[in-house]
Amino acid sequence: MGKKHVIKKTEEEMIKEGEAVEKAMQKNTSVARAPLGKEGRVYIFSSYNNTIISLTDANGNVLTGKSAGKLGFKGTKKSSPFAASKVAEAVGLIAEKTGVKRLQVVVKGVGSGRESALRSIANQGFEILSIKDATPIPHNGCRAKKPRRL
Repeated sequence: MGKKHVIKKTEEEMIKEGEAVEKAMQKNTSVARAPLGKEGRVYIFSSYNNTIISLTDANGNVLTGKSAGKLGFKGTKKSSPFAASKVAEAVGLIAEKTGVKRLQVVVKGVGSGRESALRSIANQGFEILSIKDATPIPHNGCRAKKPRRL
């Protein structure tokens, strides 16, 4: 199989990477249209590979969406709690610009970013009306895949 090469980044490279994430967060994203009221919904989808957060108005029309990959995280860093919190901060900034003050939060998925994204949204000063877990759970429907052999 070969040897695995461990690549250690210098401090300079890590600072550049952090600046790239901050720049992507500040990038102007177009919002579909201004919400009717000051209430909206945030959908957090967290998988093992990525975290995607969408901001919608009260009717469910998507205003904007961000993901860890869109902010410049690559590979396994996309699924980290840090990346999820940065995505939540970016969506929070857009929500403030549009005038949304009150949020309903819907969390879906089993990834590691769901808790940190929720915490990050709560720390931004929004009034959270409800938190709903919409993770799909089978009630003994289809037969599961066979277990993987290693």
